Amino acid sequence: MSAHICGDYKTSYKEDMVLFQTFFSKFWLIAFLIFLCIIPHFLDNYVLYVCNMIGIAIIGALGLNILTGFTGQISLGHGAFLGIGAYASAYLVMDLGIPFFIAMPCAGLITAMFGMVFGIPSLRLKGLYLAIATLAAQFIIEYLMVHVEPVTNGVLGKMVDFPSIMGFTFDTDLKYFYLIGTVAILATIMSKNIVRTRSGRAFIAIRDQYISAEVMGVNLFKYKLLAFAFSSFLAGIAGSLWAHYVTIITPEHFTIGVSIEYLAMIIIGGMGSIIGSIFGAVFMVLLPEVLRGLSGTLSGEFPMIVNIFAAIKEGVFGLIIIIFLVYEPDGMAHRWQMIKAYWKLWPFSY
Repeated sequence: MSAHICGDYKTSYKEDMVLFQTFFSKFWLIAFLIFLCIIPHFLDNYVLYVCNMIGIAIIGALGLNILTGFTGQISLGHGAFLGIGAYASAYLVMDLGIPFFIAMPCAGLITAMFGMVFGIPSLRLKGLYLAIATLAAQFIIEYLMVHVEPVTNGVLGKMVDFPSIMGFTFDTDLKYFYLIGTVAILATIMSKNIVRTRSGRAFIAIRDQYISAEVMGVNLFKYKLLAFAFSSFLAGIAGSLWAHYVTIITPEHFTIGVSIEYLAMIIIGGMGSIIGSIFGAVFMVLLPEVLRGLSGTLSGEFPMIVNIFAAIKEGVFGLIIIIFLVYEPDGMAHRWQMIKAYWKLWPFSY
């Protein structure tokens, strides 16, 4: 009897692969979804804006975690791939007149093709050398965003309309919350399931021991390109949603700094963890808002703090990354698992 209480045991591989393994997890998932449907009506526009930014960041972070966390391919060009998705969606909708709900997945596919092209060096390069190659991709794409003016309108920026379907326009923060929330949930389910498939196990094998994986018959080139494609696809979706939300995009929105922020999300949240992507995205979006609130509170006594806010923010970002790397290298997801394990086994936690 005590053995049954102290653990959650499976008798088959199929049972072990079930996505939601207990009634408890299913109950809280349903409760959380109901909460997401109801709570937006009680939030003001600023809080809804922050929530929408979190949703977009979650989609982008999921893609990067599949590539870097699960496959072990370091990328410093994720921000540029968001830009490709944003400009592709804007061009398809504004210049070609394609409906948003067709343009958004098309933008993801276009970004995936770019990702596969820039992922080709991953067959020969790894580690720091691959990071430099993806950094080069970041700069190349930034150059294209500035100079391919018929598509991007260059440094002047490109105006984008709010998305609409059958006459219904997502032109408020509340309406957009449900759109982003739906896409974020679908992206999370897609990411969670892909790591449970044959391709996902190949990703993890490449990350852990790529030589052993190749000896076992894993096609390294195929699965590395597939990881780049899936990562870039989600980045394109996130970029599309972001472009139609802010309604104006410029090359300055997709710099190397954005790529670093997304890399920080998966480091802080937990590399190789789906829920870690969510934790990291929430943390990295809320952190500047919290710092901005603190600077506003302290500006009365320390007026100079407003002028150095940008420097403070960058310094805090760097300090937090160092702290996580030293004291919690597996990220917030690991701490969450420890908390869950403690209460799951309590009071028999020995």
